[in-house]
Amino acid sequence: MEQLWAAEETRAEESHTGEPHVGLTVRQVRDLLAPSRPLAYTTVLTVLDNLYKKGLARRALVGRAYTYRAVASREEHAAELMAQALSASADRSLAFLRFVDRMSAEDIAALRSALDRATRHLDEESS
Repeated sequence: MEQLWAAEETRAEESHTGEPHVGLTVRQVRDLLAPSRPLAYTTVLTVLDNLYKKGLARRALVGRAYTYRAVASREEHAAELMAQALSASADRSLAFLRFVDRMSAEDIAALRSALDRATRHLDEESS
């Protein structure tokens, strides 16, 4: 996933032409993963196919090869994992407390800012 996310981020920064990013081929991912130590093409293909089957990657046939893209951004994926972990908790308040206990001051400030934005958004919707 890291290579797919990195490719998405790089292409988003480089391309302001409006051209859609078509993804990376298995060979491109393999080359990015192991420039100094070759990985088997079939190994990378299997991993990408598994990501596709799990709904974490999209694939499109471009010419004779499939290209792969991440379905969600790195941040969207992290948010989904946090939501899943929270929903698995029997005591959400305690889960929040344990999570915040492990955060740096910077992360707490970012969380506070996100909560403020969410609160303003909810207030606007209810008005």
